[in-house]
Amino acid sequence: MPFHSVFDIIGPVMIGPSSSHTAGANRIGRVARKLFGRLPESVTVTLYGSFAKTYRGHGTDVAIVSGILDFDTADERIPDALHIAAEQGLDVKFVLSDDAVEHPNTARLTLRDKRGGLEVVGISIGGGSMEIREVIQLDDNPTHRSHPTMLVLHEDKHGAVAHVTSLLAEHHINIGYMEVSRSGKGQSALMAIELDESVDDAVIHHMHTLPHIKEIWQVKTYQRTSSEGGRPCSIA
Repeated sequence: MPFHSVFDIIGPVMIGPSSSHTAGANRIGRVARKLFGRLPESVTVTLYGSFAKTYRGHGTDVAIVSGILDFDTADERIPDALHIAAEQGLDVKFVLSDDAVEHPNTARLTLRDKRGGLEVVGISIGGGSMEIREVIQLDDNPTHRSHPTMLVLHEDKHGAVAHVTSLLAEHHINIGYMEVSRSGKGQSALMAIELDESVDDAVIHHMHTLPHIKEIWQVKTYQRTSSEGGRPCSIA
């Protein structure tokens, strides 16, 4: 992922100790929470590579759970995330895997509750940035249909949301559901937009040029029942 500003190189305002193992991990957990749409009842976090070897010392465990709790990278509650998760009824399990992976900072999050499940694979690529590689919808109801989802990281500035929704409207792309959350007034914010159809690359490129937009992820989920195998789609 190319750096767009000096702040991408320095990294985010964060609770340490590591931008890769803490801030990036937090963002993986937070995106998984946004995709799931609610606080799950349980989450199994499978860690690979460097994550598996150093997750306690570098705070990867509390960082991922803090993201699932929807805490920002600078939230002072991050060190207490495991305790807070238990208080909120979230059952957390960590699994360490020695399976070979393409990137050393890889985590697989399986979120579940009575309404269904979601599996998200993310990697922390440095400087607090991350990429989502796989999203799998886990559902015992084969008639359920998932929809393309777009995640837009932006500055909490006047007009940022309106510019994105207006662009989608110009291209006749309907929004089925939308949620916006922010770390604080005037700080980082995240739009989670459920769409009726995927957005093509030309629209994504145009969206990158809009004011206050930082990063964009378009998520195409692969759906399977709990007993079904299959290969998940990647994230654009």
